[in-house]
Amino acid sequence: MKDNTVSGIVTKGIGGFYYVQVEDKIIECKARGKFRTHNISPYVGDVVELNIEEDKGFIIKISERKNLLLRPVVANVTQAFVVFALKNPDVNLTLLNKFLILCEYNEIKPIICFNKVDLVDNPEEELAVKMIKQTGYDYIFLKAKEKYNLELVMDHLNENISIFCGPSGAGKSTLFNGMVGKPLMEIGEVSEKLKRGKHTTRHSELIAFHQGYIVDTPGFSSLEFDFIDEVDLKNYLPEFKEYEDQCKFSGCNHYKEPKCAVKTAVEEEKIHKSRYDFYISLYEELKGRRYKK
Repeated sequence: MKDNTVSGIVTKGIGGFYYVQVEDKIIECKARGKFRTHNISPYVGDVVELNIEEDKGFIIKISERKNLLLRPVVANVTQAFVVFALKNPDVNLTLLNKFLILCEYNEIKPIICFNKVDLVDNPEEELAVKMIKQTGYDYIFLKAKEKYNLELVMDHLNENISIFCGPSGAGKSTLFNGMVGKPLMEIGEVSEKLKRGKHTTRHSELIAFHQGYIVDTPGFSSLEFDFIDEVDLKNYLPEFKEYEDQCKFSGCNHYKEPKCAVKTAVEEEKIHKSRYDFYISLYEELKGRRYKK
């Protein structure tokens, strides 16, 4: 076979071997030694160039990443299905907002999936739904066990690398299984007390599905925010942006500053109070951590 160079996407990595999707086939590859020399590794989701030599692949280049998640380790995620049940368990607004902050930080589009809508009288009147409406994020009502509105989720998969995230019992695995016919490989459910998943898995894998890819392990198993400074937190609440130019002080943190347009928008119910209360709580937590260092 003649030597040639092609590009593809890493769908799995085990024991030094990388499995790269190139058009309609998977090629088993090794990474060139120069990556080890510079302590660089290809990750699931990486777009790579490889040489094919006698049916063997050798990764020679890793394209610049859009993002890199650490738990699980996966690159270039474009979209997150943030799954929360409206009942059993009730929506934890703090947890929901933390997932949304992590999506914004990593430049991942969140789509909120409100599951178990049959357990409430009027989903549109639920506090979490009202809050999400005011953020402008897309949301979908689901009954994952009955596959209700499953097609609306699948419509978003095309040309995306998607992850599923959310708390235990919300229906992530049921939703995933309803689409691809297998359960999510649990890394360990998010614990609010520990702020991280309880277990780890050997690897994550991309599953080609519906003209896109789905990560087979839940995303954001760690909810730590050590990498965000409190002064930057406002950048990850997109509904603030419309009002920031109207604040009296340049660089207003929408905290205790006078004549703050964001606080006025909250008072006028243009920004949901639950979102602003969450922002203040996390802002103070991050500020407190910085002073303790």
